[in-house]
Amino acid sequence: MQENQLYRRVSLYLNSLPSLEDSDFTNLVTGKKPNDIVLCLDPNQTVEDNFLGAVLTWTNADKMLPNDCRSFVLKVRKADKRRILRPYLQHIHSVADEIELRKQRDLKLYMNIKRGEDDDDHHHHHHRSGGGDGMWRSIPFTHPSTFDTIAMEDDLKNKVKSDLESFVKSKQYYHRLGRVWKRSFLLYGPSGTGKSSFVAAMANFISYDVYVIDLSKVLNDSDLNLLLLQTTSKSIIVMEDLDRFLTEKSTGVSLSGVLNFMDGILNSCCAEERVMVFTMTNSKDRVHPSLLRPGRIDVHIHFPLCDFLVFKTLASSYLGLKDHKLFPQVEEIFQSGTSLSPAEIGELMIANRNSPSRAIKSVMTALQTDSERRIGQRLGNTDGPRKSVDEAGMSFRSEGGHAVREFRKLYGFLRMKSSKVSHSQTFDEGSVYKEG
Repeated sequence: MQENQLYRRVSLYLNSLPSLEDSDFTNLVTGKKPNDIVLCLDPNQTVEDNFLGAVLTWTNADKMLPNDCRSFVLKVRKADKRRILRPYLQHIHSVADEIELRKQRDLKLYMNIKRGEDDDDHHHHHHRSGGGDGMWRSIPFTHPSTFDTIAMEDDLKNKVKSDLESFVKSKQYYHRLGRVWKRSFLLYGPSGTGKSSFVAAMANFISYDVYVIDLSKVLNDSDLNLLLLQTTSKSIIVMEDLDRFLTEKSTGVSLSGVLNFMDGILNSCCAEERVMVFTMTNSKDRVHPSLLRPGRIDVHIHFPLCDFLVFKTLASSYLGLKDHKLFPQVEEIFQSGTSLSPAEIGELMIANRNSPSRAIKSVMTALQTDSERRIGQRLGNTDGPRKSVDEAGMSFRSEGGHAVREFRKLYGFLRMKSSKVSHSQTFDEGSVYKEG
């Protein structure tokens, strides 16, 4: 049920061979840069290789195995087999290692497909950079968000960075404790507050691929398990809008299926070297308590709506303003309890970036409109911009748990996201995140 890693390495190796240019047919594919052209073996195509004086051939076999699984067939003379087979396979590993080091920054974003959705088309996926067997399809992950570009309070940013850094290096430590080597995050807050940008920044920081699970395409609990089995190590697995899925029941997956996915026995066997991220748009107190029990999710981060401090950070990033004569009026409007998401404010600033005064006035108008529209409900609403400190935004737990996943808006509109930090024992409210 899992990808054979040797197949992937042989594929890397073969596609790097100079002799590929001598074969009768190959596929030409655009590389990472626009003027790169990459050669890939065609189905049923053969390529020759030489090693320690022996001639070997590889054939990219089309549908020779059950389940339409792709395969490579290696032919070597009987007389050479004993002498060269092991050293040759070691040679393939070391070449593949070098290629992977060179390609370290080429991250991928994977999305799940509905089972059966791609069957008619299966044979077209032989060597497409955007292909992939099984239940995932990938595209290059090129999201520009980093921890440098997200406007986040330094203290909180450093906490997250050192948490991720220590996780990446802690394989032996986890195993000594008898724990699975993974880390889980819960990101919660309204839309447009920077959750997706935060996940992108994490991926770019630790160079992990991103898998985004669309629960509406998952047929049942065992499908969800299969998706987990088909992810690779060094990846971030994201489950978005967990609270919405649990209330709307728009899929065949059950609550217990999600809980097992987070930290069931299967997860323990095949979720090594992974970061799991779950996002929610509501406050934590509205979800099933079993999702949040200690140890299930390691780190909770709250992404609130904008306040005046976040507004000033946005004005500095987007408009280059450290101060402005209208700032005191803006602060007054925020103090009246009104707010918008950092995404909404960021978009107004982008649209009016040639005139800082007009940009600030447009934000003030939008805040006042929001205030009039929502003043009734906002004042009695615990999801307002200011959270009580005990509903802490970021609580770090020493170890443990699992997490869920969140992402689809990655390649959406320019979105500017944010949150703020106030201090207590658990870090409150996130920070400002820019996307795009």
